[in-house]
Amino acid sequence: MIKVGIILGSTRPGRNGEAVAQWVHELASKRGDAEYEVVDLKDYDLRHLDEPNIPAMGNYAHEHTKRWSERIASFDAFVFVTPEYNHSIPGALKDAVDFLYAEWNNKAAGFVGYGVDGAARAVEHLRSILSLVGVATVSQQVTLSLFTDFENMSDFKPAALHEDKLNAVLDQILAWGGALRPLRAA
Repeated sequence: MIKVGIILGSTRPGRNGEAVAQWVHELASKRGDAEYEVVDLKDYDLRHLDEPNIPAMGNYAHEHTKRWSERIASFDAFVFVTPEYNHSIPGALKDAVDFLYAEWNNKAAGFVGYGVDGAARAVEHLRSILSLVGVATVSQQVTLSLFTDFENMSDFKPAALHEDKLNAVLDQILAWGGALRPLRAA
């Protein structure tokens, strides 16, 4: 069975992403077609890229990086839940990707973005970043607006149409995650 990590890409206090990641997890888990797990960056205490060696070497000096490496290596695909900060992704998410290299290779990723404009620009930046570490990104994505999918910009109440969009994202990452399995095994 394919294993999918739902990566909560914000560590900001009071973040809206926790509710979004839980929504993704609840809907995905009902499908019964893969193993889904929320991965919260806050749980890994990743400092600002403090590894002395380049990630492609896989020679990690710090325990937090080794733990992060083991976690990411265990997945076949990902759903990134990201806000948009100043037209891009949070620095913590960028660092989390940059800490590793081989652990990302030949895996699939989809996106659930949230922000004033649905985080479309942040997702495009993340697509570009992930392509450089060998992640195949799918075309479908969920774009949640702080104005229409959050009451008072904080209480998550997604429009019903987003469930179909999320299912399309999940369908694509499962197909790609499975298709890329022979490359990961090699």
